[in-house]
Amino acid sequence: MADSSIREHLAKLLSWEDAHTSFEAAVGDLPAELRGTKPSHLPYSPWQLVEHLRITQADILDFCRNPKYRELTWPDDYWPSSASPPDSAAWDKSVRDFLRDRAALQDLSRDPKIKLEARIPHSEGQTYLREILLVADHTAYHIGELVVVRRLLGAWPPGRSAKA
Repeated sequence: MADSSIREHLAKLLSWEDAHTSFEAAVGDLPAELRGTKPSHLPYSPWQLVEHLRITQADILDFCRNPKYRELTWPDDYWPSSASPPDSAAWDKSVRDFLRDRAALQDLSRDPKIKLEARIPHSEGQTYLREILLVADHTAYHIGELVVVRRLLGAWPPGRSAKA
């Protein structure tokens, strides 16, 4: 019973809104013309944050599942070089892929065949539990940044008209 409860809490942690905004709310209703805009004095745009979240989560999921995992190069492989998405389809795909990979991590969290405290076989000692918590923490941090960027752009809360 305790194991299934912990697993369910971990799965929910990846999409929790109890203590902060969800990914869906943070990206929802963001006008396309603001997705590539960097607010004054900040080094990233909404696109760069969303794409960074997607890339990092996909990388950690790959690390958990792939015995032939190849480490990405920090920071180049984790951040898009362009402040703007190539088009609206790229934004939509990034959001969709993030949600797909989050669901896969939630499934991994719930899978009773995975020993959460076990060392990932091809790792240097990292456990599945550590990686799931890492994704949750990393995602919460950058969602907070995305909310701040949206506020500075005049596009928070979702549905609010952006500044002219």
